[in-house]
Amino acid sequence: MNNNSDPLFDRYAEMDFSDAKPVSEIPALAKLQAEHGGKSRITMRVDNDTLAIFKARAEMTGGNYQTLMNEALRQFAQGLTLADVVRETIRKELHQV
Repeated sequence: MNNNSDPLFDRYAEMDFSDAKPVSEIPALAKLQAEHGGKSRITMRVDNDTLAIFKARAEMTGGNYQTLMNEALRQFAQGLTLADVVRETIRKELHQV
């Protein structure tokens, strides 16, 4: 993914963040992020070929591979099959036409 695909990239591209601290080092920000973030940072190992597939798909769609992986995990956790996802996508597309 290109850095400049973010609409705010140009606004902050020239700023110097070399002295920036991670949120985890600023207790008030860490607490705020935990309360309102809605996501958890995890570490997991993924097969290289699986990761390559998600990165390639993200590159083709202009998205983010982590977002794609999160959506795939969400669909799996909800018990959705590929057929369910395709069926729902077709329904949405037909109603837009």
